[in-house]
Amino acid sequence: MQFINVRELRMRSSAIWQQLDQDGYMVVTSNGKPVALLSSVKDNDLDEYIQTVKRARAILAINRMQEKSVKDGRDKLTDEEIGAEIQAVRRSRR
Repeated sequence: MQFINVRELRMRSSAIWQQLDQDGYMVVTSNGKPVALLSSVKDNDLDEYIQTVKRARAILAINRMQEKSVKDGRDKLTDEEIGAEIQAVRRSRR
């Protein structure tokens, strides 16, 4: 996995695009932290590629919610407690 910083992307963009074509993807960093993922895409794959990235981001979001649920102890709620919580939210929306 190749990392490039934002300044390098600005200064050497032509060389980076060529390298991207070879490597397939690169991680862009700012102040040493990852901020973006550059990925090469072929014209005929663009729509499918975008949908795949959206699915991957959704899966990551679900995983984070599940991890938080376990951390907060919500994974141990009984069916009755879950039902009561749902009813309370429904009542508050009226």
